[in-house]
Amino acid sequence: MELNLAPKFAQKIFEGEGGTYYRWSSAEYELLKEAKVGGGRLVLQPRGFALPHYADSNRIGYVLQGSCGVVGMVSPNASQEVVLRLKKGDIIPVPSGAVSWWYNDGDSELIIVFLGETSKAYVPGEFTYFLLTGTQGILGGFSTEFNSRAYDINNEEAKKLAKSQSGLLLIQLPEGHKMPHPCKNSPDKLVFNIDAALPDIHVQNAGLLTALTAKKFPFLGEVGLSATLVKLDANAMSSPVYAADSSVQVIYVAKGSGRIQVVGINGERALDTKVKAGHLFVVPRFFVASAIADGEGIEYFSMITTTQPVFGEFTGKTSVWGALSPQVLQASLNVGPEFEQLFRAKIKKSTILVPPQN
Repeated sequence: MELNLAPKFAQKIFEGEGGTYYRWSSAEYELLKEAKVGGGRLVLQPRGFALPHYADSNRIGYVLQGSCGVVGMVSPNASQEVVLRLKKGDIIPVPSGAVSWWYNDGDSELIIVFLGETSKAYVPGEFTYFLLTGTQGILGGFSTEFNSRAYDINNEEAKKLAKSQSGLLLIQLPEGHKMPHPCKNSPDKLVFNIDAALPDIHVQNAGLLTALTAKKFPFLGEVGLSATLVKLDANAMSSPVYAADSSVQVIYVAKGSGRIQVVGINGERALDTKVKAGHLFVVPRFFVASAIADGEGIEYFSMITTTQPVFGEFTGKTSVWGALSPQVLQASLNVGPEFEQLFRAKIKKSTILVPPQN
């Protein structure tokens, strides 16, 4: 089985006064279709407004840049929207079918990357959006007769309802237009700032790893996903790991650069390449991945297609090597007791995040 794991940059699919939307194409990156995952990136300019919409896929939004973002969300059967303030480092799950809008009320770009699973998507490997308004909106798709009867308005009012918004997807609101204020009581339940969270692993001169699951952030259970943020210091390493529960990882490089190796079926090196900010790549089920940062360090955010991921580790106290009995390890490696003991001692002292070599 040959899989092309080469990292890809997103393609621009829409640009307007309000901002730009980018998507990773499953036609160009077929592994997205195979793994049933997808990604997109939203860049909102000041006063940029993403018209209300819903999608056919569960997603996680991660705020890469900005301190003055606002999102409104309406869950199915909800009686009113929830409005939330967003800032850099925030993670917000977006369930499929939930209506959301996004607004930048700051004076600099608001950038959000969306990663999700597409097992029920119309186009495997991509998100399909359904707009409520605008030139491709649902309102405009219905005839004047249907709209007038549905909302108990006359024909002229129905035409105004469907046709007044001539924008598409992303528009820029006029100065002075007032938007709803964020809710006071719900942000902690619906938004989690992974940048500010206490890391699960922190190794001096190596970096940190923060895992976010439904146990820490229950709203993730609504989308059936989890997330991980890794920040490697200059020339540090993230040791080889694999998802032991058959989940898939989609990884977005948020900052810096480094080298990635992924080993898959039959011990073949499926990927060995340099990645940098803006790259997205997929680690298929059971494949083993490792990274070494360049001199500037690297930060990457990953979405995992399960709420409680289980990882197999090859270094550290819970390494599979350390768990195997001495006799099995000697036979498996075809080495004598002396080398086996040396290797086991090294494994016990090792960590998931490895500082640079002296």
